[in-house]
Amino acid sequence: MPLIESTYTPPYFFKNGHFSTIYPNLLRKVNDILQTRERIELEDGDFIDIDWSYPSNGESNQKVAVLIHGLEGNAQRQYIVGLARHLNNNHWDVAAVNLRNCSGVVNRLYRSYNAGVSEDLSSIITHIIEKEYNTISICGFSLGGNITLKYLGERATPTQVKSAVVVSVPCDLYDSLKEINKPKNFVYQKRFIKSLKEKLHERQQVFPEQISKSDINACKSLIDIDNLYTSKAHGYTDAIDYYTKCSSKQFLKNIQVPTLIINAKNDTFLGNACYPIKEAQENNNLFLETPSFGGHVGFYLRGLTYYNEHKTVQFLNKW
Repeated sequence: MPLIESTYTPPYFFKNGHFSTIYPNLLRKVNDILQTRERIELEDGDFIDIDWSYPSNGESNQKVAVLIHGLEGNAQRQYIVGLARHLNNNHWDVAAVNLRNCSGVVNRLYRSYNAGVSEDLSSIITHIIEKEYNTISICGFSLGGNITLKYLGERATPTQVKSAVVVSVPCDLYDSLKEINKPKNFVYQKRFIKSLKEKLHERQQVFPEQISKSDINACKSLIDIDNLYTSKAHGYTDAIDYYTKCSSKQFLKNIQVPTLIINAKNDTFLGNACYPIKEAQENNNLFLETPSFGGHVGFYLRGLTYYNEHKTVQFLNKW
């Protein structure tokens, strides 16, 4: 499809990519949503926790949006509950996914989550279909957006899956990693490394024979962690093999349901390869919007609802 011309023009300070990225994480509060947790048992013996929310009128819906968070996120992140609130207010049920080891409980298996766990999303979709929803849409943020696009492009999706919207997606994982490694992203990188190493130390206590404290402590970068744990725990040779096989960009040509990608041009985590212009032009189901502003999962607007949340509901309601 032709590229979508963006109408997003934020207030002055939010034209700065870093400010736009940081502000909602530190200062946005979404407290008026009630979530109910459901645990899904997986075929490999592990589990995934889903936090459900519903329209306040209590009416039974046959349409549901599945929300997938980003790296080191969960279903309580402001960008998840903000979108969930707007969807609920527009008569959508919401299933907000906590990827493995992200729901506050250490999972049973050594493996966890990564940017390519489309098999887990497939299990979630199958479970939701059993609840007799006839319209399922998927909304992914950052790493969760990559999972969504990979899922849609690598298999024939069930007929109940009608559409998708993904935001701030590192379609090329290695390109994104190189961007995050730049000095401008030093603070973000250190926060990610700290959080990931804390979780690895939790897993080390449960699986001491599979990973050592010294190996974890020796990790100084994200690629170190992906070489030590992410790749090995999920069946990849090393970090580069993981990035190569899991990057969603290679699957975009196969997507058969209407899908909107919103990637801001000033997203500090995305390199040039993360803007799939050619792929969008060649696939009638793929819509790409690249606002000049928005940072990484920013898109602030005055009021309760952010720009990407308005766009998501508008897009999903078309199909």
